[in-house]
Amino acid sequence: MALVNPMKMIEDAQREGYAIAAFNVYNLETIQAVVEAAWEESSPVIIQTTPGSLEHAGIPYVAACVKTAAELYDIPVCLHLDHCESFDIIMHCIRAGYTSVMIDGSKLPYDENVTIVKKVVDIARRVGVAVEGEIGRIGGTEDDMTTDERDAALTVPEEAWDFARATGVDTLAVAIGTAHGLYKGEPKLDFERLSAINDRVGIPLVLHGGSGVPDGAVRESIKRGICKVNIATELKVPMANAIQGVFTANPRENDPRKYMGAAKEAVKEAARTKIRLCGSVGRA
Repeated sequence: MALVNPMKMIEDAQREGYAIAAFNVYNLETIQAVVEAAWEESSPVIIQTTPGSLEHAGIPYVAACVKTAAELYDIPVCLHLDHCESFDIIMHCIRAGYTSVMIDGSKLPYDENVTIVKKVVDIARRVGVAVEGEIGRIGGTEDDMTTDERDAALTVPEEAWDFARATGVDTLAVAIGTAHGLYKGEPKLDFERLSAINDRVGIPLVLHGGSGVPDGAVRESIKRGICKVNIATELKVPMANAIQGVFTANPRENDPRKYMGAAKEAVKEAARTKIRLCGSVGRA
């Protein structure tokens, strides 16, 4: 089927108490792996790219590959732009067929964040594209955007409510103690804060930095209002390990089909595991 606006799948998840896994992809094999895993699990899925991945692969290539993948399988597939600070890139992605975008103004002063997010919402809504915003600062690294963990500010429930009301965003990424990239220890999530945000805001909430969060913490987050869980590092690591394994076994291997084939299977299994964790199996 054609790419879909994600709000039906996300609102269904909110109503029924599960979440949609959102996977960052980097090339053809990761796109194939994620969509095939979702199809085999009969799950809706969100495929997402950061600006850095788009700089590497190109917006037209990514959009064409994901559109084709969606058309091959009878499950809802959304193409989402993750953590984008550039209004111009967002407009390029919308024109290319993205069905959801995240305008990340979290580095800006609060009022400026509201202004840029509302500008994107006003435009995206006219063409049926969903918008995700962020309030608070999520620690760790996403592409070249780094936040010192000591300075990462958690989301304030009252600010989250005001931000959602003022901007009209469809979904809201919240900072509750997760981080992008690899964790140095077990992350400590502020579940009470999450519940307070969920009670105040009402719209579906997004968990960034989902890779490396213990399964029990992910399930608890979903119970407390998380409807979309972002996964990036937990695809990259098995992919890299699979490629390394091929070259360890045969250092002279030169067939991309061999090492990228192994990478695809590793990513597919990782995606399947996360889909099951989010509880979206059979929800397509």
